[in-house]
Amino acid sequence: MSGVSFAGDVKAELCRPEPSRRCCAQAEVYGALLFCHTFNSQEVRIVTECAPFARRLPKLFKKAFHMNVEPVAEGEGKLVFALTDPAALGTIARAYGIERGTLANHINFAVLEESCCRSAFFRGAFLAGGSVTDPRKGYHLELGTTHLHVSREALVLLDELGLEAKQVRRKSNYITYFKRSSSIEDFLTLIGAPLASMEVMNAKLEKGLRGSVNRRVNCDTANVDKVVEAARVQIGAIRRLEEAGALSVLPDKLRRAAALRLEYPEDTLAQLAQRWEEPCTKSALNHRLRKLVELARGLDQ
Repeated sequence: MSGVSFAGDVKAELCRPEPSRRCCAQAEVYGALLFCHTFNSQEVRIVTECAPFARRLPKLFKKAFHMNVEPVAEGEGKLVFALTDPAALGTIARAYGIERGTLANHINFAVLEESCCRSAFFRGAFLAGGSVTDPRKGYHLELGTTHLHVSREALVLLDELGLEAKQVRRKSNYITYFKRSSSIEDFLTLIGAPLASMEVMNAKLEKGLRGSVNRRVNCDTANVDKVVEAARVQIGAIRRLEEAGALSVLPDKLRRAAALRLEYPEDTLAQLAQRWEEPCTKSALNHRLRKLVELARGLDQ
């Protein structure tokens, strides 16, 4: 995906489909309200820097409540949607079963009985109060709300959907978050961002492939180091036998092994064995070279 940030791309993908069913529009607004900047009996205040979400919100409110809601610029690229009209706030409260004078917000599960509405609810929650890390850098997706009960009940709802999330408090916000890539993939698919979900999956596969290649390279490097060190020891032993005049009196197979190693100092045992005139196994050649090393050591005794 391309764009300013991965999170921005995800939100843009979520905002492409037009709101269709009224129940889902109400559920999406519900999620946005419970995870937005301010939602109480006196005021609704949704603050966003996401242009696609800012264009989507008026459509959602129109579909859900036949309300006209327009943003007001606040500076630094932020847009604010504010509602203070008592009649409008009353309509919203009745739609979500919020009783007059309620001090703490809760999730009304009766509003989210349909699976499509649950998906829409979490879509709104993510658009208003969510973020996700670029999967090439790490795996972290979170939803933030100022309402304690909403955070706890969102966890229950996610569990019912088969999604395992965790929670933490960050100052005055309650954070529901995912750290496992598979859970992030499933959540993104649930809320309507399959392309972003595939991006997470591809990033995970790429990391796995790179890790596999690095392990292979490290293993190959270690093997090369062993071959080089073994050849160095063998060549040193052969030179000492030559200097002592002991090489010329050795059996023919040992002298031929010595000559082959001196001629091809960088070859592996398998490569040296292939250069032998008649059939010769790697094991047999290794035995002859080890014998040369032992004989050279015997010179010092």
